[in-house]
Parts: sequence; structure tokens; C-alpha cells
Amino acid sequence: MRDLTKGKESSLILRFAAPMLLGNVFQQLYNVVDSIIVGNFIGKEALAAVGASFPIIFGFLSLIIGIASGSTIVIAQYFGAKDIEKVKRTINTLYIFLFVASIITSIIAIYFSEDLFRLLKLPEEIMPQAKTYFNIFMGGVVVSFGFNGTSAILRGLGDSKTPLYFLVLSTIINIVLDLLFVLVFKWGIAGVAIATVIAQGGAFLAAIIYLNKTHKIIRFSFNNLAFDKDIFLKSIRIGLPTGIQQTFVAVGMMALISIVNRFGTNVIAAFSVAARIDSLASLPAMNFSAALSTFVGQNIGAGKIDRVRSGFVATLKMSSIISILVSAGVLLFGDFIVRLFTSDPEVIRIGKEYLVIVGAFYIVFSSMFIISGVMRGAGDTLVPMFISLIALWVIRIPTAWILSKRIGETGIWWAIPIGWSVGLTLSYIYYKTGNWKRKSVI
Repeated sequence: MRDLTKGKESSLILRFAAPMLLGNVFQQLYNVVDSIIVGNFIGKEALAAVGASFPIIFGFLSLIIGIASGSTIVIAQYFGAKDIEKVKRTINTLYIFLFVASIITSIIAIYFSEDLFRLLKLPEEIMPQAKTYFNIFMGGVVVSFGFNGTSAILRGLGDSKTPLYFLVLSTIINIVLDLLFVLVFKWGIAGVAIATVIAQGGAFLAAIIYLNKTHKIIRFSFNNLAFDKDIFLKSIRIGLPTGIQQTFVAVGMMALISIVNRFGTNVIAAFSVAARIDSLASLPAMNFSAALSTFVGQNIGAGKIDRVRSGFVATLKMSSIISILVSAGVLLFGDFIVRLFTSDPEVIRIGKEYLVIVGAFYIVFSSMFIISGVMRGAGDTLVPMFISLIALWVIRIPTAWILSKRIGETGIWWAIPIGWSVGLTLSYIYYKTGNWKRKSVI
């Protein structure tokens, strides 16, 4: 656990963000390794199937993850206020919510999987493999929620190192099982999904065993869990707007993939590869934002509002430098990176085209996320939700539709940074009003 209310802001945030960033790089390696193995050993149709599954998976998980993020902020603020009993009650309430929500989500997702793929106009040659991957993944979503929920709790307590260890363990298990199930057992795309579920389940079990024996606050036991309605309502107030925002983002991704699907297997496969690279490239911004949210939450809980602005400025500088370096790497080596996933020349060409257009604007995405991190840490998630929805549904999706009609799939790629630019502008305007400072739950 780490107290973020004392010490130099930039050093605290960097030390807190670094393990989270490294951990999430390992977590994204799940998807990257899956895609590399699928693209090279199963085929571009399977690669497209995995890519087509992701927006729907994210759609089902986003609402629950968003609500859970509210609990993380509540934990951070109670911990900053040194109210350990309420921290424990918040943790118990979160675990109960995640368990029930995961069972319901899994059942609904599997039942409607084929209908959703048809709604997105997925080509028939991709449908069987997409359904197989999606249904297996969603069948094991309870361990995914458990693992990510535990990591979120630890981050709220200022501990970003412990989740890293278990993410590394999970990634190693996943890579080994991917190779075993695909190359040795010849299970195809089903083997990739099974490997991911087993890896996350193993890491969750290892984390619980370790924390039960060593942690001062977290004690996971079904017998001792108790649901606190008042704390849950506080978490809902903070987390629900984020959950709704993430849900609409996920639906927006589905709308975007439905536009992509009109261009056939090559474009779908290229988009799948580029999206994996995009996910890795955006991790610094997302993790600095998450670290800043915990920093802001603890300092507001401790009544140290003066430290919030200096922490924001320091984080913005650090994330901007990293974003520029990431953009340079993607622009210089995009062709080589895409070739790791596939040898198909048309898929490589389209994937590189995406990275050249979108990769040049990572600093815009980074700045937008850092500003949102301040507001989320303060407990103000409603306005960021509306900003995100405007940037996505009013700007990005209509722009992608219009431009794709005129200049092909390239128009879809240009719509992404255009949406980011609008989101950044609106976020900065709201930050300057200072209204977010009055949203604390403490």
C-alpha cells in the first residue's frame, strides 16, 4: 500500500504508474500473442474472427468494469481519509457485485452471440470461428472479473506492484498454453480462448491465496463477505457514468466494426492487427490516467486539493513525452510490426495505413485521458461520460461512415483522431471551470 498524499507529486505518480503500465503491457500480450499465433498458424480468417469478437466482449464487460471503477475511487478516498473499516466493506461489496454480475453477463452473452455477430454483418466465412472464440471467452468471464477486480482494489490502496506479479504469471501461462493447444493439440481458435481463460483463472487463484496470507486489509473468503448497500450506492454514483460511458464506447466500437466489416476479410484482419498495436500504444496514457485518478482520490480524501493541480501538470508532461516516443516508433516500424502477425501483403498494407494515420495523434489521446483522470479521481464521472459520448457518437462514428463512403477504409482511420481532438477540447474546457473539485464522496 502507498500513501500518495505526501512527497513529490511527479515521483509518486511515476513510481505508481510504472508497475501498472508494465502489468498492463503483459495483460495486452495476451491479445498480441493470441493474434500472432492465430495469424501465423491458423489463418487470416481466424485473425479476423478474434478481432471481430473483441468489440462485443468489451461491450459486455464495459458496464460492469465501469461500475467497479467507482469502487476503486471510493477505496482510494476512504484510504486517504484513513477509514480502514469502510475500505474493507467497500472491497467485500465489490467482490459480491462482480461475482453476481459475471454470471449474468456470461449467460446473456453466450445466448445472443450469433445474433450479435449477424447484427454486425460479420462475413459468413468468419462466423463459426468468431462464435467459438467468443463463447469460450465469455464462459470464463467470472475469473476475468475476479482477477481484474482484485487488481483494481490493490490500485485503490496505492499498490500497483502486486498486480504486476500476477499479470506476469498469467501472461506466461497464456503463452505456454497457446503454443501447446494450437501447435501440439491442434485445437485451433478454441485452444487460444481456452488458454486465456485458464491463465486468468490461475492468476486469480494465485493472487487470492497470496493476499489471504500476506495482506493487512484484503481477506477473500465467501464466508466473510458482506454487502454494504450505502457504499454500493456511492460506488454506483461514481462508477455508473463511467460504466455507461464505456458501454456506449463499446457499442460505438461495434458500430465502427460494422463499418469495417463491409470491406471484407482483409480489412477486418488488418483492423484486428492494428487495434492490438493501438491497445499497446495507448497503455502509457491509460495507466498514467489511472495513477493520477488514485493520486487525486487520496489527496481529495485527505483534504489536500493544492496537490491535485501540480500532480496533473506533472502527469501531463510525462505522458506527453512517452506518447511522442510511441508515435515515432509506430510510424517508423509500423510495417515490421504488422508483419509479425501475418504474411498476407494486402493485410500488411492496410494495417500500416491505419498506424500511420492514427499513430501520429497518440499525444491527443494521451492528453484527453490525463484530464479525464483528474475528474474521475475527484469523483466527477458524469461530465466525462457526456464528453466521451459526444466525441464518439456525434463525431467519430458519423465521420467514419461519411468518409468511408468517399475514400474507402482510410476514412474510418481518419475518423479516430478527429474524435479524439474534439474530446480533448471539451475535456480541457470543463477542467478549467473547476466544477469537478466539488464532487468528492468524502
